[in-house]
Amino acid sequence: MTAVALVGGTLPVPPLLQPTLDKDVLVFPLQMATGSTEVLPGVASPTAGFNGAFLGPTMRILERQKVRFSVTNNLAEETTVHWHGLHIAPSMDGGPQNIIAAGTTWSPQFTVKQSQSCTLWYHPHGLGTTARQVSLGLAGMIIVDSPSPASASLPRDYGRDDFPLIMQSTAVLADGSLAQNNGGFTAAGSTLQLLVNGASATAATPTLSVDRGRVRLRLLNASLVDTITVARADGAAVTQVASDAGLLAAPLSVTSVRLVHGERAEILLDLTTGTTVTLQATVQNAVNAVRYTVPLVAVSTTSPPGPLLPPLPPTLNVITPLATTNALTRTLTLNNNGAIQMINGIAGTSITTLHDNMIMTGLNDIEVWDVVNATAALHHSFHLHDVPYQVISINGVAASGVNLGWKDTIEVPPGATVKIAMQFTDFTDTEYMYMLHCHNLVHEDAGMMLGLMVN
Repeated sequence: MTAVALVGGTLPVPPLLQPTLDKDVLVFPLQMATGSTEVLPGVASPTAGFNGAFLGPTMRILERQKVRFSVTNNLAEETTVHWHGLHIAPSMDGGPQNIIAAGTTWSPQFTVKQSQSCTLWYHPHGLGTTARQVSLGLAGMIIVDSPSPASASLPRDYGRDDFPLIMQSTAVLADGSLAQNNGGFTAAGSTLQLLVNGASATAATPTLSVDRGRVRLRLLNASLVDTITVARADGAAVTQVASDAGLLAAPLSVTSVRLVHGERAEILLDLTTGTTVTLQATVQNAVNAVRYTVPLVAVSTTSPPGPLLPPLPPTLNVITPLATTNALTRTLTLNNNGAIQMINGIAGTSITTLHDNMIMTGLNDIEVWDVVNATAALHHSFHLHDVPYQVISINGVAASGVNLGWKDTIEVPPGATVKIAMQFTDFTDTEYMYMLHCHNLVHEDAGMMLGLMVN
């Protein structure tokens, strides 16, 4: 896979994957394979990617399109591929039951039912192997377009004014391999690195020169264990227009965007000729200690001065609160026993355990969950497959700001209770489960995961 950019600068931009047409179905071919990449300049690290040695192409799909993801596993081991944030049947979700054996191809086919524009991603999701396989570089972005006047008002010319920023906090060990667990970040001889679209921002700040006055940056924290906070180096505000699962109700001026592992956000930068906007990233570990702060990307424009940029629409999305008066309520307690991570005292490390302890819900049911972090110092990232959720409150305080947008991944700090509401629509099954888990991938592999079945 060759990263291409339609504009200037050193920032690599993952290419858009061009689908083929099989009757009325768009087919996106993905080849998973190992390779070698200079993550640390001058050091060749063993890596893996989709259609290349590291990361994968961006896939862009449209609401109501018929789509097939054709995934061939050229690895020397089994794997899965999960479509993170996609509203899809559990048999096609890419969870631990959807195993792709080495040398085989898996081809889930479906009609896009996302209902709104959003930034999603894809990555492996096998039992006990997710952290290792994602750490090698097996990740890519999915863009879902849902036609609306608000979507049409935002930059959407990929590689010209619409860019992915896939951020990965990693470490290169003394032998050149990439960190696959917490110990790798502090091992003797390891070198901390922040990657942006596969390039080391630690070694040199990636640059992006565009010919437009406004750019859209799709932020994804694809790190194993670290939280990343993005802000302008000069302290000025940016405009956030989307959270994980869709556009916000209205554009929101924010001075920083904090993303836990697996979380996404979309921001806009308005640029002036002759001025460079530098974003910086502050990276924190699972106990919220700062590892480092580095420049993330420096963005400038060659567009000549002209008329003022058009104002953004005051309304981007209509988000109707779910009717929760008669909703079923549950409490999900995130806890641990040493390195064993659990939900409600269950370590979901086998299909049998996940099945025997799965949550059962019904089609179109609305539920309200209290997600409680009972671990002493660990910050968790709670992700739900299948449907997005609405945040009702955090520690009893009503949700506000960006947390009023649709989400599928949210931070749950130590001692915190996050109350969320969701409705399970469209898909049922009696064999395949969805997953709910911590998206700190080390915690997920260590058991902080349960299954959920809609029937």
